[in-house]
Amino acid sequence: MPTPRPLAFALALALLAGAATGDATAAKKKKPAPKPAGSAACTDFYAEANSAWLKANPMPASGAISSLGQLSALALQQQRDLLDAAMNAPQGNVQKLLGDFWASGLDEAAIDRDGANPVAPLLQRIDAIRKPKDIAPAIAALHQVGIPVAFNFSAELDLRDLGRHLGYFGQGGLGLPDPAYYTRSDADTRALLGRYAEYVQKILVLTGVPAESAAAEARSVVELETRIASASRPLVDLRDPRANFSPVPTSGLGKQYRNLQLDAFLKSRGVSDDTVSIANPALFAQLDKLVAGLKPQQWKSYLRWRIGDAMAPYLAKPWRDASFDFRGKVLRGETMPAPRWQQALDAINLAAGPMLGREYAARYLPAQDRQQAEAIAGQVRDALARAVEGSTWMGDAAKAEALAKLKDLRIEVGTPRRDLDYSVQPMGRGSFGGNMLIAATWRHREEMRRIGRDNAGRRWEVLPQEPALAYELAHNRLIVTAAMLQAPVLDASMPAAARYGAFGALVGHELSHVVDMRGRLVDAKGALRDWWTPSEAAAWDARLQQVATLYDGFAYPQLGNVKVNGRLTRDAAIADIAGLGLARDAMKAALPDGGAEADKAFYRAWAHVWAQQVTDDEAQRRSLQDVRPPGRWRANGAIMQEPAFATAFACKAGSAMQRKPEDRVQVFP
Repeated sequence: MPTPRPLAFALALALLAGAATGDATAAKKKKPAPKPAGSAACTDFYAEANSAWLKANPMPASGAISSLGQLSALALQQQRDLLDAAMNAPQGNVQKLLGDFWASGLDEAAIDRDGANPVAPLLQRIDAIRKPKDIAPAIAALHQVGIPVAFNFSAELDLRDLGRHLGYFGQGGLGLPDPAYYTRSDADTRALLGRYAEYVQKILVLTGVPAESAAAEARSVVELETRIASASRPLVDLRDPRANFSPVPTSGLGKQYRNLQLDAFLKSRGVSDDTVSIANPALFAQLDKLVAGLKPQQWKSYLRWRIGDAMAPYLAKPWRDASFDFRGKVLRGETMPAPRWQQALDAINLAAGPMLGREYAARYLPAQDRQQAEAIAGQVRDALARAVEGSTWMGDAAKAEALAKLKDLRIEVGTPRRDLDYSVQPMGRGSFGGNMLIAATWRHREEMRRIGRDNAGRRWEVLPQEPALAYELAHNRLIVTAAMLQAPVLDASMPAAARYGAFGALVGHELSHVVDMRGRLVDAKGALRDWWTPSEAAAWDARLQQVATLYDGFAYPQLGNVKVNGRLTRDAAIADIAGLGLARDAMKAALPDGGAEADKAFYRAWAHVWAQQVTDDEAQRRSLQDVRPPGRWRANGAIMQEPAFATAFACKAGSAMQRKPEDRVQVFP
């Protein structure tokens, strides 16, 4: 499908095509086609800058392809190559662990021979339950190997002190992703619940439940989960982190939830804090009653099912098939499983992702790229400080707060600053499921170590091998993963100016959140408070409205009369505009003699980041849901606000890429 172009450019092409195919006489009588105001770059810079990429990457049959998507695919291949090398010639203990893990995941024949052996000890533990008092220790034991049952327990930020993590008791323990699936009465939901019960039955049979009693046990499992779901809160109510925050002293948990034995649960995790969060005490009161009130056999069926469901993707083929038939086909609408290597890699990243991330960064992130990224990020931060100081809409108090936040900003590139304890039980090549449990136990141990003071920055929420660049509001830190530092974002082959246009502008986008409507909610000391005045909030809202109006006028590529939803995309768009301006300021400070050629490389690099081919169906979906503008307008929309672009490319007045000074969005004037 041809790349859509602004009307003037498209009209020019149409007239040229007509002159070439019509008769000579007619051609002579026609007036010459009007020329665009300036070059192709001044008409649609995105299309001009990405012409080679668009030609080399034709429209896919479905979905989309993009330059950033290709970066993600490259990162996956790099992980695959690293694991192959670790499997064949490991360098050090961590690689030996990963190589054996990888080898066990690729060997489907060995996985099939292993059958249900990996979960046999867990199932035996469940079989040993005789009395209600045996249930709570069994629940705790499954949590310890990465199988959360009955509820969830995790390390999350303490909203009273963002410098530490707190243990959060939250709802969970369900086989379906939404509690509403168990309680809604419409026909579609009841049909889905019926399919789910069939899946539960299949798994129970695989765990050793006699076929003649499996249906009844499956019904008892669904009935128990329905009781849990009935006491759970709707997912929409949990979107705000504050809805999950309700600190309570740990000293009374043993008496309050005597049957659940939550005091013993915490002790077995090594958690010694005097406070945890329980946002839904009614749920835990219900669970406490169910432990004592239901027959142990019903709990045994539920726990056997949860073990089987959690481990099914890592066991023999009958288990994998049962899991995919429901979770893949029914829940996710997939037609076939991912390739074996992808399944094995996903499993390793789930259970041992930080281990792989450490080795990934060591192999694929050159020291000079890390240093370059740290330097540019620091320069963009300084540019933002200058912008804050020169702002006309921020008062003195807000400026002081913003500058204090920028002074204390942490920039972490490649991997987290604090490493983990990689002492893990040796993993062999004979049991993939067994290795999953070993790695998951290690991961759970490290997660629990985050609980307590000064542990908030212990690790990232994203893995180093996943391309990501983000500002973490709670910890006031910029995170740049190792995988992100590759083309088209930043690598050694890029001209210096291009590094600012791609990486620097993305950094600027994220750092704008230090002082924007999100950043205003956390002050320089890490306290949750709004440090803007009403007039400052109104000034920002006015800029947001200006951006929304601007993007409302952009035609959504490939969708005819459909326009970009400015209100939906304005937050990302204003951060793009701010980020590009900050990055150029940083570039000019670092490369004062670059001139127009530096500016050209700068803006081309920004456009290259957003190259994409999106099918009509996918574009239609994104136009309704995506909070980010399409690639063409992420590139062009921000560039239009830059007077330096028009100068560098000699754009004439009235060209599409040159807006009037009074119409330009200025985030930090």
